[in-house]
Amino acid sequence: MEGKYTGAYIDFGDAEDEVTLETIEDFEAMVGKHQAIIASSSYWGEQTFPTQNLEMIARHGSLPLVFWSPWDRPYLQNHGPDRFSLLEINKGTWDSYIDRWADAARAFGQPMMVSFANEMNGDWFPWSGVLYGGKEKVEGRPNEYKGPETFKAAYRHVVDRVRARGANNVQWLFHTNNYAEPNEGWNYPASYYPGAQYVDWLGLSIYGQQVGGENWSPIEPLLTWPYEQMAAVDPTKPMMVAEWGVGEFPGPGNKAAFIREGLDLLRAKYPRIKAAVFWHERWQNDDNTYSNLRVNSSVEALEAYRAGVANPGWLDRPIWEVSSRAKPRDPVAKP
Repeated sequence: MEGKYTGAYIDFGDAEDEVTLETIEDFEAMVGKHQAIIASSSYWGEQTFPTQNLEMIARHGSLPLVFWSPWDRPYLQNHGPDRFSLLEINKGTWDSYIDRWADAARAFGQPMMVSFANEMNGDWFPWSGVLYGGKEKVEGRPNEYKGPETFKAAYRHVVDRVRARGANNVQWLFHTNNYAEPNEGWNYPASYYPGAQYVDWLGLSIYGQQVGGENWSPIEPLLTWPYEQMAAVDPTKPMMVAEWGVGEFPGPGNKAAFIREGLDLLRAKYPRIKAAVFWHERWQNDDNTYSNLRVNSSVEALEAYRAGVANPGWLDRPIWEVSSRAKPRDPVAKP
């Protein structure tokens, strides 16, 4: 049976790590489907490994996806590098923490997926390439740029240390935003790609309108060109939409249609995409407005999501590949 994995991040609090079984089960009951992937975060500012969260997710029969973000409290966007800067990572400042985290991942022992420093081609996170020299050329290497090269060095450093500690149950997700900001060639995914030996899956974030005043777009133009661009980065890796969602606002946009079209297109049009993780969250903005990306922001939105994931092409549990490195396989055989 062919299919694609369905997954969700389910509003797990400000640090995205307050995972509870009740929250997961309530979401699944609401949408009518068990989730093959459950996403949550492990921010470096916590200096911990989320063992309890991952064990809960694994016992539930889902694959844990962890956004492992070198980010310090209070976890504000658009504030520049903090003590976990890519430069400090590359200097080895945080090696002891990386090693402890890797040891705990190895002790967890079950398959897990890690997205390290996601959306680096944006300009909002403290690990964004634009903050580390951006498009400045590396001296003596005219085809390389300081921002992406600094990121690649940090990514490789982290993966090398985790693997050296024997955490072979970790699958690595290279995860960019769909469109770069700034949207310039030096900032495209290919510039940041650390190499096939460091990556197991390719991932994209695909968001529609998130705040009032933004322009509305249907999902297809948000997805098609970034999909083609990412697919060209590495022709061999499975791909996933590691985050996707849209808010609901007065105006011309139709959230239910966005969701309906998204689930249909992701299932049928893009063969390299093997999973999609919906970002189910509501938050307050600086201007006291709210962004509601939850699937149940309206009856119509929830009905669209329920109907979409009810298609048997959306698989509700991981299919495990038996090998020396446990990993979720491409869903092209019967579960």
